[in-house]
Amino acid sequence: MKRIITGLAIIFLGTIAFAADPNDVIQSATDELAVELEGRKAELKENKDELYALIDKILLPRFDRRYAAQLVLGRHWRTASGEQRDNFIDVFYRSLLRRYSDGVLEFDQDRVELLPFRDDDTKDRTVVKSIVSLEDGTKVPVNYGMVLRDGGWLMFDVTIEGISYVRNFRTELNSEIQSSSLDAVIARLESETRSN
Repeated sequence: MKRIITGLAIIFLGTIAFAADPNDVIQSATDELAVELEGRKAELKENKDELYALIDKILLPRFDRRYAAQLVLGRHWRTASGEQRDNFIDVFYRSLLRRYSDGVLEFDQDRVELLPFRDDDTKDRTVVKSIVSLEDGTKVPVNYGMVLRDGGWLMFDVTIEGISYVRNFRTELNSEIQSSSLDAVIARLESETRSN
C-alpha cells in the first residue's frame, strides 16, 4: 500500500515545475497524469518499458534529481568523486522510477485532495500537503517537498504519514555504503534496474 501511495506521490510531484503557486502545480500534475493514463492502465501494466517511459516523460524534466541524490547520500556526497555523483544520480533516479512505477497504475484523481497552501511560497523550499483516500476509506497524508529553481518548482521529496523517502533511502544506503562502498551500491542499483 505504501509503495502505491509513494508511486502516486512521486508522479504528482514530478510535474510541479513552471507554476507560481505550488498547489496549482500539483493540480496540473494530477490532471496531466489522468489524461496520460486514460484507458491505458491494462496496456501499461503489461508493458513496463512503456510505463517507465510515460513516468519519465512526466517526471524527469520536473524532478531535482541532483538535489534528491545529494540528500540521500548525505555525508557520502562530500567525499564522492564527480563521476560517482553522476553515476549515483542516474542510477538512483532509475531505481526510484522502477520501484514505485506500479503505484502509478492505481492512480485515481478523485482520491487526491489538496489542502490549502499555508507555507511561504517566497522561500526556496516549501511543502505542499494533500490527503490521498484509499479504497478502504483510509485517509493518508502525503506531503511534497519542493525546491524553487530558476525554471520553477521541482520536487525532491515525498513524505507519507511522516515518513520521508529521502530519509528512508539515506538510512538504507548509508549502512550499505559503510559496510561496502559507494561504488558497490551504485553497481547493485544498476544491476537491479537492468533486471526490472
